[in-house]
Amino acid sequence: MGAQELSTLLWRERELLELLQFKLEEERLLLTAGKSRWLPFATREVEQVLDRLRASGLERTIAAGDVADEWNAAEHTLGSIIAAAPTSAWRETFEAHQRALTDLTTQIAEVRDANVQYLRAATQSTQETLASLDLTSGLYDARGGAATDVAPGRILDGEG
Repeated sequence: MGAQELSTLLWRERELLELLQFKLEEERLLLTAGKSRWLPFATREVEQVLDRLRASGLERTIAAGDVADEWNAAEHTLGSIIAAAPTSAWRETFEAHQRALTDLTTQIAEVRDANVQYLRAATQSTQETLASLDLTSGLYDARGGAATDVAPGRILDGEG
């Protein structure tokens, strides 16, 4: 693989990161709207994008290794490839990829952190609501209301 293939893979990875950011934003919107019913679907979509990103990352790592070897780079990292680039055009291309990837990962981390805060708040609210419920009586009186003064049950035998 050459530099062109690596650049193409980096574009694909950028698109997947943008898709991940979008899916996390969808989750945030569902959380803020209180539409928890749809969260499992949104979470599944996030996981699917993450799977695609892992596969893309493996392809990129292989391509970066090939380019690093071809350009005699010290390491197989994007920074090392940029330093070893034979022309300013390739250096600028890979620098642009690196900046975009860094910006996207920062933005994704911010959305993820916000989602975690919303989930924590929802969990705490649910726990507080459950704690405030009076679940001591599960009995009803003859009229269907909650029974409050019910005598404890007795066991009767046939003797007596």
